[in-house]
Amino acid sequence: MESITDKDFSKTSFREHPLARGEYENCTFSDCDFSDCDLMHFRFIDCRFITCNLSLIKTNDTSFQQASFKGCKMLGVRFDLCKTFNLSFTFDNCTLDHSSFYRLNIKKTVFRDCGLKSVDFTACDLSGSSFARCNFADAMIDRANLEKADFRDAINYRIDPEVNKMKKARFSTDGLPGLLAKYDILIE
Repeated sequence: MESITDKDFSKTSFREHPLARGEYENCTFSDCDFSDCDLMHFRFIDCRFITCNLSLIKTNDTSFQQASFKGCKMLGVRFDLCKTFNLSFTFDNCTLDHSSFYRLNIKKTVFRDCGLKSVDFTACDLSGSSFARCNFADAMIDRANLEKADFRDAINYRIDPEVNKMKKARFSTDGLPGLLAKYDILIE
């Protein structure tokens, strides 16, 4: 398994030229195409992914530690299959539609300006996480720990306060319909 440190990758299609399986530390990937790539057993430590396409990557036992994603397209990514040890990342202006974070412990994760349509957050620990200007249309948030999470600028979420832990979670008054949706009441 190769060990690559402090390397920049730019405008590369890893679909055509597969990335060598290994550990990548403090690397930057800019405008790269990883779509449908097998990243199983890879380790990404302190890596930055900028305007990359990571849609449908295979993530079994993939390690993301302090990884940051900015402006990335990440449709259908199974983060729930990643290695959970030190799993941590941030997402800024990413499209994560149809991805899964099922049962992950990702406390204090930052999601900023992200599309989270049809994302699965079932049984996920999102305590202390923030979701500034994120779109949760059709996302599944069930039996999740949302304590101290910040949804004030998020839209289109449907969260049942009876089945999710929500102590000290933050919401705007505009978000009330998303908290009361199961009661089929009209808020005007």
